[in-house]
Amino acid sequence: MKSSRIALALVLPAGVLLCASALGTRFGLWPFSAGLQVLLGAAVVGLVGAAIALVGLLRPRLRAGQAGALAVALVLGVGVALVPGYWLLAAFAVPPIHDISTDLDDPPAFVAVLPLRANAPNPATHGGAELAQAQRRGYPDIGPHHLPLAPAQAFARALEAARKMGWEVVAQDAVAGRIEATATTFWFGFKDDIVIRLRPEGEGTRVDLRSVSRVGRSDVGANAARIRAYLSALGA
Repeated sequence: MKSSRIALALVLPAGVLLCASALGTRFGLWPFSAGLQVLLGAAVVGLVGAAIALVGLLRPRLRAGQAGALAVALVLGVGVALVPGYWLLAAFAVPPIHDISTDLDDPPAFVAVLPLRANAPNPATHGGAELAQAQRRGYPDIGPHHLPLAPAQAFARALEAARKMGWEVVAQDAVAGRIEATATTFWFGFKDDIVIRLRPEGEGTRVDLRSVSRVGRSDVGANAARIRAYLSALGA
């Protein structure tokens, strides 16, 4: 059998597995842990196919008449492996935590979201001093935001910014100065919950928020990135 056929017979199913790993998790066909295993399996199969294609391209006898197919197989195989590879590298670059808050001394607490997290592996309660220390090491830039607006105006802007982020607003309480929402990640459809807290501060309003994943020990930096994006949108 031609090496190009062998390579394509591996990388094409690997691409299918890559998509299935996410779709199966998103639509509840299997737990996220199984989805991650499928994802890693896709990466291994894709790399094997890419290796066969590379060998075929490097050897003139194997390359004859099938260079194009081998090149396609090489690109597809490497492409499939790059997705989990990127996440793996990102995971090593950040602390293995999934709960990020702009206020580590008094993290905003969830209220309305709690029933939605009833079966979530990750608790809604903050991890305390150990978690705070890990966050300070990994994300020293994450902190509260001050708006030069009265609390009522600040609340309206905070709510608008949350909606523009594409989050599902679960609850809003202008009197308590609290907004709770849920964000759904693009690939696996993971649910991460956000609570925004507004308090008077001087002539303006202090805004704190907390973003917590429902599953997974590490969020690969997603919650910190979400907080940065929100605060940027809030201050724009």
